[in-house]
Amino acid sequence: MFTNRKLFLVTVFLVVVSITAYMLAVYIPSQIMERSYEGAKQIGHDIAQVFNVTPEVTVNHTVVLQQQTPILELATVSQKFQHRYDWTNTWLGSTKKINIAGSFEAKAGFDLHKKFLVEIANNKAVVTLPKPQLLSMEPLGDVTFRDENGVWNWVDADDRAKAMNAFTTDARKYGQQAQFVDHARLEMETKLREIFSVHGMPVEIRYADGERVRPF
Repeated sequence: MFTNRKLFLVTVFLVVVSITAYMLAVYIPSQIMERSYEGAKQIGHDIAQVFNVTPEVTVNHTVVLQQQTPILELATVSQKFQHRYDWTNTWLGSTKKINIAGSFEAKAGFDLHKKFLVEIANNKAVVTLPKPQLLSMEPLGDVTFRDENGVWNWVDADDRAKAMNAFTTDARKYGQQAQFVDHARLEMETKLREIFSVHGMPVEIRYADGERVRPF
């Protein structure tokens, strides 16, 4: 039979075992998870400070931050450039020409109608972004025209309107072929890597079309 002392020791042992089991099974994991959630939220806030956009952030498939997009487009590159275009029209062998020159501002970045997602698991982050694109191409109001009339085919106001439309279309085509979109992609990736580096977390960047960027 147990003596009072033995009974006391057994009781203490069972209490210690119960407390230890609780700490290992419930309290410590919950504290670790809570710290993971808080760390993930901080990453989301850091991204919002840089881009003015809060991504959706998940930790082990649990959403800890919802995506908030006060802007519909995130431009990471804004570039001004000069553009020239020659518009011509020939009628009965007589050619008229309008040479147009002017400046544009191209903006490239991301359409935030689509998902901007940060998934964190096993202390690694995967960021999914919409594919970068040319967002806008705005004339800066310094357009100049130089007209060359044909022998009997003269330039008029309607010609200038047609020439201006063609000029703008050609500038946008140039913008699509230039490096603006690539620069927007690089700028976004660089800033994201800087943010996650502060938190000591490797990050892999993916795009909505399935393209992956080597983890950093």
